[in-house]
Amino acid sequence: MENKIPLSVVGLGHVGLPTALGLAELGWQVTGVDSDRDKVTRISGGQVPFYEPGLQELLSKHLESGRFRPTEDINEAIRSASVVFLCVGTPQREDGEPDLTQVEAIARTIAQHLNGYKLVVEKSTVPIITARWIKKTIQRYARATAPVAAGAGVSNANGEAEAPALDVASNPEFLQEGKALKGFLEPDRIICGVETEKAREILTAIYQPLKRPMVITDLTTAELIKHAANAFLTTKISFINTIADLCEAVGADVTQVARGIGLDPRIGPDFLQAGIGYGGYCLPKDLRAFIRLAEEHRVDFDLLKAVEKVNEQRIDYFIKKIRQVVWVLRGKTVGVLGLAFKPGTDDIREALSQKIIDRLLKEGASLQLHDPRAMANMQRVFPREAGRVSYCASPYEAARKADVLLLVTEWPEYRELDLARLRDAMEVPVLVDGRNLFDPHELRAIGFEYHSVGR
Repeated sequence: MENKIPLSVVGLGHVGLPTALGLAELGWQVTGVDSDRDKVTRISGGQVPFYEPGLQELLSKHLESGRFRPTEDINEAIRSASVVFLCVGTPQREDGEPDLTQVEAIARTIAQHLNGYKLVVEKSTVPIITARWIKKTIQRYARATAPVAAGAGVSNANGEAEAPALDVASNPEFLQEGKALKGFLEPDRIICGVETEKAREILTAIYQPLKRPMVITDLTTAELIKHAANAFLTTKISFINTIADLCEAVGADVTQVARGIGLDPRIGPDFLQAGIGYGGYCLPKDLRAFIRLAEEHRVDFDLLKAVEKVNEQRIDYFIKKIRQVVWVLRGKTVGVLGLAFKPGTDDIREALSQKIIDRLLKEGASLQLHDPRAMANMQRVFPREAGRVSYCASPYEAARKADVLLLVTEWPEYRELDLARLRDAMEVPVLVDGRNLFDPHELRAIGFEYHSVGR
């Protein structure tokens, strides 16, 4: 199949931009479109709008190569493409159900600009049967606009306008922020839900350069695979955190327990790092949406409700641990290392650090915050406030005169700190490690009062 089929990626956020640049890296001609004019302007000028390792270099490369072209003209992006990838946001409502307004709006826009065969590829994490709704919406509105779309419509035996040929596919993303490009270019597997042989051939051709395992299935199964994968990962995290609590109660070491069970190939070592729980934009949202989906179909999924409850309780656990260490928080100076929801990103959406900061401020603590990448974003949520909230240029500044230091995000940079210098900067050398980043024996040997999770 011709390797120059024009592609468009709608939405240039944490999923869309790595996807667009990844496709360009595979040799495809890609138009990236977003309704945010400022974002498109920055991207067109060669500046990534968020931090993701390797993304800046790939953007510069493919703006220069001409294989990636950013625009805010959605109509032109649809007309110029044979394959349209949907990477728009699906924010969550209060009841846990995802808001599919953006998905539906794009489907209607596609319908208005059909000028030949289109393969519409759903990549956003969406509820089951969303792909069917996308196809139905496009067909419905395409028929309504076919008479005025030059060359777009044909007539059936009854002389009624019909929409041109259309396929919709589900190709869920499994990108991890901080590793998004690696996840796109070196995926464990590629899931494609299709209805026709033509759609299968096109997606197979697009991803063929990756030479990775492909699972070709139907639309609904592909959508369910994404939900099931994320739900299983959250289950592993909540499981090991519950084991950590038991380890603390009986005097065992959760890191050794995790290693012992992780060597079992039926279990595996990934997502068995005990700590203060999972956060971020995807896992909490996707789990709530999956629970909601099960309830709608009258499936008892109390297991996942328990997983969510365990994770929500980790903040209470961490605050309680801090209180047990420092006694009274009011009037104390607390240094916080790590604000992003995970290492390798500047994303603070549903970051546990936000909840921790809010709780500490309510208890009257003064906070000194540091993160290698996420401080600018966090300042929009918690502005600088003299005597209450300060942002520090280095971890050592965050530790200066602190009564306790908290490790919230396990950035690798923190592992390389001069621990003696960190100790000497503090008023009292007390460290509460919410991610088990440090070795307890090493910290205690140099004079820290050290507290971690489940060991």
